[in-house]
Amino acid sequence: MTSAWPNLSELLGSAPGAPVGMIGAPLSAGSVTAGRCDLAPAELRTVLRRIGRYDVERRSELATAIYDRGDVALGGLTIEAATGPLRQAVVASVAEHPLTLLVGGNNAVTRPGVLGMAEALGLRLEQVGLITLDAHFDLRDTVAGLGNGNPVRALREDGLPGRNIAQVGLAPFANSAAMHQDALDGGHLVMTADEVRSSGGMAAAERALAHLGHCPAILVDCDIDVIDRAQFPGAPGARPGGIANLDFFAAVRRLAADVRVRVVDLTEWDPPLDPTDLSALTAGRWLAELLAGYEAR
Repeated sequence: MTSAWPNLSELLGSAPGAPVGMIGAPLSAGSVTAGRCDLAPAELRTVLRRIGRYDVERRSELATAIYDRGDVALGGLTIEAATGPLRQAVVASVAEHPLTLLVGGNNAVTRPGVLGMAEALGLRLEQVGLITLDAHFDLRDTVAGLGNGNPVRALREDGLPGRNIAQVGLAPFANSAAMHQDALDGGHLVMTADEVRSSGGMAAAERALAHLGHCPAILVDCDIDVIDRAQFPGAPGARPGGIANLDFFAAVRRLAADVRVRVVDLTEWDPPLDPTDLSALTAGRWLAELLAGYEAR
């Protein structure tokens, strides 16, 4: 019997073999701005009972089961020390599920996500793609070690070709000219926040997917600070003038509909920054849009 209020929490369970696997990655070490992104996985699980399963606009109800694989034990670990456990958690999930959700934590979880996806599928980094929905290039140097501001740089140094990277939603006055030029010189697709506003989120997603037409497997990094801060105040890196939440939702749904997308992460959500429930509800809607996209495959 279905409940009177069918909601996303009903789809989250502990039965292996579900089409979607979810990993909690409560990593906060190495953040440019200190915070509590490690609290996000638990907060997401809590808010799911407030997110309905029925899409009134498309007259469809979400039904895809999610296997909650729990949180990776990262307490007190540096990014370098956390990379191995996170990578292996992703390897195990990708081997079992067509789609894996990696819920951070800060943006440093993206690198082990890409490495784990490649390993699980037996692919070289030259064969995998990365799409970032992010206000930032994340191309800070790695001289002082790994941080949440350099996962894309670290992946480039690992051997991920620049032509395998599409970066969507870059914000003005939040990046350096050197990083922008490096991305262009490396072959990244670069779409600014203004370009996303002009084209819409779905068109931006389609352009990113087309750029990675040569990649059989893709990780999508959803750094939540890509959204305008007024619509998502719980992200330390978000700024006024980011993309609209509706464009973010449209992009996420379209990306999840592509069978090549095997891992999607959610990063840089710092729940205590938002004393209201706006950010939590937005993150919950992110999961609903992902499932809707997956069910369209």
